[in-house]
Amino acid sequence: MPSHRHPRLPGQVALPEQKGAAPSPVRLEPFNSAPGDVVERALLACCRSLRWARRLADHRPYPDLDALLAAADEAAYDLTPADLAEALAGESLTVLPDGAYSAAHTALSAAHAAYESRFGHVFVICVDDFDPAEALDQVLAGIRSRLTNDPEEELVLAAEELRRLARGRITRLAQTFERPTDPASPGAPRPESADSGRPDSPYVPV
Repeated sequence: MPSHRHPRLPGQVALPEQKGAAPSPVRLEPFNSAPGDVVERALLACCRSLRWARRLADHRPYPDLDALLAAADEAAYDLTPADLAEALAGESLTVLPDGAYSAAHTALSAAHAAYESRFGHVFVICVDDFDPAEALDQVLAGIRSRLTNDPEEELVLAAEELRRLARGRITRLAQTFERPTDPASPGAPRPESADSGRPDSPYVPV
């Protein structure tokens, strides 16, 4: 497991594709037509596996968001142990809703430290389906529950959460990706929060 952490970039079981679903309203033309290195950097903010990001960038164009998400899921399932270690090493600590009280930060920091000491990587969990006010309870409950897992079992769960995190991040990325307008300033996603450093939900770092 790599001991280093990637620098933060500017800028979440995969769900089965729904048959007969209406085409996604998200326009992917800017994403499909942007330079490969621009798209790759943006995708690395969604999942910090270089092979994963390159695979998605190289397989453009995608007809719609559902196709892009399906490709992201497939690429995530194909992550090797080394790829997974790389992606986990690039993850930040879990974020809390703005205004969470200081005692919550203390409890969460202690739980994160215990988890990282046991498994050698940060705790990852997707809270996209929960109200921001419930995020802290979900994260703390998740850490405490998963601390009892053996390392192999936990790695499977961590990979699952990474796939779910990447899925949500890609959805937000696709909605905010812009076509380059200045040759000296290639197109890039507009992050929803300047604090998060990712195309994530509006949480703030712990």
